[in-house]
Amino acid sequence: MPAPNDVAGTAALAICESLLLALSDHKILPDREIMGVLEDAAAAHAFAPGQEQAELHAAVAALINGIRAAEHPGRRR
Repeated sequence: MPAPNDVAGTAALAICESLLLALSDHKILPDREIMGVLEDAAAAHAFAPGQEQAELHAAVAALINGIRAAEHPGRRR
Protein backbone atom coordinates (compact mmCIF):
# COMPACT_ATOMS: atom_id res chain seq x y z
CA MET A 1 0.00 0.00 0.00
CA PRO A 2 1.32 3.51 -0.84
CA ALA A 3 2.33 5.85 1.96
CA PRO A 4 -0.56 8.00 3.27
CA ASN A 5 1.18 11.19 2.09
CA ASP A 6 1.37 9.78 -1.44
CA VAL A 7 -2.34 8.97 -1.40
CA ALA A 8 -3.27 12.40 -0.02
CA GLY A 9 -1.04 14.18 -2.55
CA THR A 10 -2.42 12.21 -5.47
CA ALA A 11 -6.00 12.87 -4.33
CA ALA A 12 -5.28 16.60 -3.94
CA LEU A 13 -3.74 16.76 -7.42
CA ALA A 14 -6.75 15.00 -8.97
CA ILE A 15 -9.20 17.31 -7.19
CA CYS A 16 -7.29 20.44 -8.26
CA GLU A 17 -7.07 19.24 -11.85
CA SER A 18 -10.83 18.62 -11.89
CA LEU A 19 -11.51 22.06 -10.43
CA LEU A 20 -9.32 23.79 -13.01
CA LEU A 21 -11.02 21.89 -15.81
CA ALA A 22 -14.47 22.80 -14.44
CA LEU A 23 -13.48 26.47 -14.17
CA SER A 24 -12.39 26.34 -17.81
CA ASP A 25 -15.41 24.35 -19.04
CA HIS A 26 -17.87 26.74 -17.41
CA LYS A 27 -15.96 29.77 -18.68
CA ILE A 28 -15.41 31.02 -15.12
CA LEU A 29 -11.70 31.50 -15.73
CA PRO A 30 -10.07 31.84 -19.13
CA ASP A 31 -7.28 29.43 -19.98
CA ARG A 32 -4.64 32.14 -19.55
CA GLU A 33 -5.76 32.65 -15.94
CA ILE A 34 -5.63 28.92 -15.27
CA MET A 35 -2.11 28.81 -16.68
CA GLY A 36 -1.32 31.77 -14.42
CA VAL A 37 -2.55 29.84 -11.38
CA LEU A 38 -0.23 26.97 -12.30
CA GLU A 39 2.65 29.39 -12.92
CA ASP A 40 2.12 31.03 -9.53
CA ALA A 41 1.97 27.67 -7.78
CA ALA A 42 5.20 26.55 -9.43
CA ALA A 43 6.94 29.83 -8.57
CA ALA A 44 5.88 29.56 -4.93
CA HIS A 45 7.84 26.31 -4.73
CA ALA A 46 10.69 27.24 -7.05
CA PHE A 47 11.47 30.29 -4.94
CA ALA A 48 10.58 28.89 -1.51
CA PRO A 49 12.69 30.61 1.15
CA GLY A 50 15.36 28.70 3.02
CA GLN A 51 16.89 25.32 2.33
CA GLU A 52 14.55 23.20 4.43
CA GLN A 53 12.93 20.69 2.10
CA ALA A 54 14.58 22.35 -0.92
CA GLU A 55 14.56 19.07 -2.85
CA LEU A 56 10.83 18.64 -2.26
CA HIS A 57 10.06 22.20 -3.37
CA ALA A 58 12.16 21.79 -6.51
CA ALA A 59 10.35 18.53 -7.37
CA VAL A 60 6.93 20.13 -6.84
CA ALA A 61 7.86 23.09 -9.05
CA ALA A 62 9.14 20.73 -11.76
CA LEU A 63 5.93 18.67 -11.63
CA ILE A 64 3.71 21.74 -11.95
CA ASN A 65 5.83 23.12 -14.80
CA GLY A 66 5.56 19.74 -16.51
CA ILE A 67 1.78 19.90 -16.27
CA ARG A 68 1.84 23.42 -17.73
CA ALA A 69 4.03 22.34 -20.64
CA ALA A 70 2.27 19.06 -21.37
CA GLU A 71 -1.34 20.05 -21.58
CA HIS A 72 -3.54 22.90 -22.52
CA PRO A 73 -5.72 23.43 -19.40
CA GLY A 74 -9.01 23.12 -21.26
CA ARG A 75 -8.14 19.90 -23.06
CA ARG A 76 -9.47 16.64 -21.63
CA ARG A 77 -7.54 13.39 -21.71
